[in-house]
Amino acid sequence: MTTIYHNPRCRKSRETLTILEEKNENIKIVKYLENPPSIEELTEIIKFLNISPIDLVRKNEAIWKENYKGKDIADSELISVLSKNPILIERPIVIKDNKAIIGRPPQKVIDIL
Repeated sequence: MTTIYHNPRCRKSRETLTILEEKNENIKIVKYLENPPSIEELTEIIKFLNISPIDLVRKNEAIWKENYKGKDIADSELISVLSKNPILIERPIVIKDNKAIIGRPPQKVIDIL
């Protein structure tokens, strides 16, 4: 099973999903804006990505700039912020077999298939 945290309005996310479909992956689509990941799920995703929570943040979003930019935020608090404000989560995220990758550019997803 390959899971994609997907935003259908995002071109990169749509392109990544197309790559998964072309590779005949068994895909679970999580529309994360409608069903935000829990703190536990985000913690696991960050572990699979092997990144710091700050690296998962879309820093150009207005919510980030207006409320969090320049502030010293602990990792656990940042994960909570991402869970409550899923628009801040970098996309798309693809997970397969305890490995994950951010599909930017979309072709990067091939690395974990």
